[in-house]
Amino acid sequence: MCRVSHAGMGRRRPGSGGCRADGKIRDRAAVGRGVSQTREVDVVVIGAGQAGLSSAYHLRRNGFEPDRDFVVLDHSPGPGGAWQFRWPSLTYGKVHGMHSLPGMELTDADPARPSAEVVGAYFDRYERTFDLRVRRPVDVTAVRAGSEGQDGRLAVETSDGGWATRALINATGTWDRPFWPHCPGQETFRGRQLHTARYAGPEEFTGRRVVVVGGGASGTQHLLELAPYAAATTWVTRRPPVFREGPFDQEAGRAAVALVAERVRQGLVPRSVVSVTGLPLNDAIRRGFADGVLDRRPMFDRITPDGVEWDDGRRVEADVILWATGFRAALDHLAPLRLREPGGGIRLDGTRAVADPRVHLVGYGPSASTVGANRAGRAAVRDIGRLLAGEPVRPVAA
Repeated sequence: MCRVSHAGMGRRRPGSGGCRADGKIRDRAAVGRGVSQTREVDVVVIGAGQAGLSSAYHLRRNGFEPDRDFVVLDHSPGPGGAWQFRWPSLTYGKVHGMHSLPGMELTDADPARPSAEVVGAYFDRYERTFDLRVRRPVDVTAVRAGSEGQDGRLAVETSDGGWATRALINATGTWDRPFWPHCPGQETFRGRQLHTARYAGPEEFTGRRVVVVGGGASGTQHLLELAPYAAATTWVTRRPPVFREGPFDQEAGRAAVALVAERVRQGLVPRSVVSVTGLPLNDAIRRGFADGVLDRRPMFDRITPDGVEWDDGRRVEADVILWATGFRAALDHLAPLRLREPGGGIRLDGTRAVADPRVHLVGYGPSASTVGANRAGRAAVRDIGRLLAGEPVRPVAA
């Protein structure tokens, strides 16, 4: 039986390095020797996707100046967050629920244009309009509690030197931690295995027999795209996928987010919002059911050199296994802070880490949606303002 593993096969850890215009150099002698110095700011934002840019916008609105009071650090080569890595066939018209960033609407986007281009251009314009001065590309390698003499600051280690900060907004998302379940025989498969993170479009699967694993939005999108090109497709999921009909109103949305938020309050690994809401039953999905493309099978029990097998004797030959099995939060750089609870997640009060009130997670758990990230960015900045003013930490209302 295939088992769940929390090991990710990511590209890179998120993060980036930056500079402060009037940054305090903690060791001037070290600078003379050419040794990298530690720069001080009030707030470090890690990640420049929806959550990071929303947080930076609200910092700006609350009087924080980039390069003087805060920096935004991003590991990616250019603007666009994880969107810049999406496959070309994922056009903007296929995107579900992309919400505009605060202060600037995304309007008149061509639905036939790749979402990576649309969102990348939009984020680029946003960064320049609000002068957010995102620093890229530099990896954040670790965040530590800070050494004696750093006035209670966090130490942020990057590939472009160190930062000492009074507060941290972590907005690193999930794209860098694709989730691969482990299955017996996985290493024996003679064909190709890839994750959604490496999917480049359906053309490369022409004439191939493809097994798609995963019951989320990516899995169904891949299947519907692949079917006209592949010699055969097989869809397998761990649990029967849930589809919903009719409108998804605000009350239903709030209820779904509340379920995810409750897990985070308990320190459990958060579930995705879509796992709670189900997938919309649209015309494309209905055609997939009618054509037999979305004929779902339960998860196979083992992988063989030539395909997959079930314990009841069924087997499917395959040239490719495409793992559309989602992502996990990219939080390895926070490990030195020991924020994780026994349940595997980070317990939050609002966006604030219960184990360390200097740390806020935006775009994690209930704020993983684009609209949720906007609201969480505003809430985190408001809470950080109180922290920096020396006000007592107050619990966030449920």
